[in-house]
Amino acid sequence: QVQLVESGGGLVQPGGSLRLSCAASGIIFSIYAMGWYRQAPGKQRELVARITSGGSTNYADSVKGRFTISRDNAKNTVYLQMNSLKPEDTAVYYCNGQRLRVGVVDDYWGQGTQVTVSS
Repeated sequence: QVQLVESGGGLVQPGGSLRLSCAASGIIFSIYAMGWYRQAPGKQRELVARITSGGSTNYADSVKGRFTISRDNAKNTVYLQMNSLKPEDTAVYYCNGQRLRVGVVDDYWGQGTQVTVSS
């Protein structure tokens, strides 16, 4: 059974920092691309950051320079370090694991963790 379990969300003031973690089980973590997505009320889910199995990263323009994604394959965990947080970063953040095979996409999601940026 595949599980992705996020943690680290919460309430933070503008300009503050949070680190999200996503612990994976039931998959060969090292071969999966891992991503963080977010969904704000009334908006579509959007990609925040993604890291490939080889360690290449990409970020949404809105978070470049503020957020950093990383992975620890020994701990089956992906992280999202969020600095200089803004109210517009408020959303439910979801962890995603994806592996492409010939003709098949393995795609898994966590349950989400709430991040609220407010004074």
